[in-house]
Amino acid sequence: MFLRQSLVRWVVPLLGGFGLLVQADVDVPAAALAAAESGSVTKMDFGKTPDGTPVDLYVLKNGNLTAKVMTYGAIITEIDAPDRNGKLGDVVLGFDSLEGYLGKHPYFGATVGRVANRVAKGKFTLGGREYTLATNNGPNSLHGGIKGFDKVVWKAEPTSQAGGTSVKLTYTSPDGEEGYPGNLSASVTFTVTDRDELKIEYSATTDKATPINLSNHSYFNLAGRTTESILGHELMLAADRYTPVDDTLIPTGEIAPVAGTPLDFTKPTDIGARIKEIKADPVGYDHNFVLNGGGKSLALAARVYEPKTGRLLEMSTTEPGVQFYTGNFLDGTITGKDGIVYRQYQGFCLEAQHFPDSINHPSFPSAVLEPGKTYTQTTIYKFSAR
Repeated sequence: MFLRQSLVRWVVPLLGGFGLLVQADVDVPAAALAAAESGSVTKMDFGKTPDGTPVDLYVLKNGNLTAKVMTYGAIITEIDAPDRNGKLGDVVLGFDSLEGYLGKHPYFGATVGRVANRVAKGKFTLGGREYTLATNNGPNSLHGGIKGFDKVVWKAEPTSQAGGTSVKLTYTSPDGEEGYPGNLSASVTFTVTDRDELKIEYSATTDKATPINLSNHSYFNLAGRTTESILGHELMLAADRYTPVDDTLIPTGEIAPVAGTPLDFTKPTDIGARIKEIKADPVGYDHNFVLNGGGKSLALAARVYEPKTGRLLEMSTTEPGVQFYTGNFLDGTITGKDGIVYRQYQGFCLEAQHFPDSINHPSFPSAVLEPGKTYTQTTIYKFSAR
């Protein structure tokens, strides 16, 4: 079998952690391409946006793990991880082609910003000035607005790190975009390490004070491409507290203990064990958990185990919070990979973040970036099996 790869690139690892970038525009035997991708970064065409902008897909492979990231939305389209028998399976929801991502979807795999999660009533005050954002989620602004970072084409450059293969994506958000102040230069680097980790590193600078809260919105199902729900996955969250919300999912300002509530995942518990106790419409988890690590350094945030395949996902982050979401709004109207119809509870999200609506809660960790400062964040998803 031969695959036509338009502008195929791969990094051939060399001593010292560096690599050689190879480029071709040829018919490549599929087996040879697979071999070339070992410990590699491969670039290929993934289509065009409606205005004709090319979109590229980068395949990062190292050790037992493969991740695919595209320049549209800095979206993770696929993560292939082995089960306890060594069989690879794609553990994130999404689409087989660019067209699905160009349509309406619930942020599958996307890099969300300038401010992930919600801003109450689409308003905040900074430096004595009130700013107004688009309200695209009921009365609130969600995930950067109408055209957030998930709906723009990022520039990309393959890079090489010791023990990992990487691609760095960059985007400059102009002053006033979606109502936010300041020209913001953002980057996100995806690295597949030789320890079977997907490491995501964010960085940003601005010329005016601005709120920022970048995150990745991948939906995981460790059973692979399946119609099964994630309710049987076993979850541990390193969080003794959470931020209660009102009926529009905006924090009340309180920080409450999880003990004695269905949000207590301090000990491994099936996701579905107490989900029906959640008072929400639709029913399910969509809560910000206050991590015990406090966002002071890289620390374990969550551990998820899928018993049938034996896949284990461990998440670590430098952020103070994580949004745990169980795909409550998946309602059977979206058809994804391999023709699978995505239904409620078919995927879960672990979104590393500052707390929702932080800009309007002075008691929460600040999400304001000042000129001359650099925003940084690191989140690692480590995969194994037992």
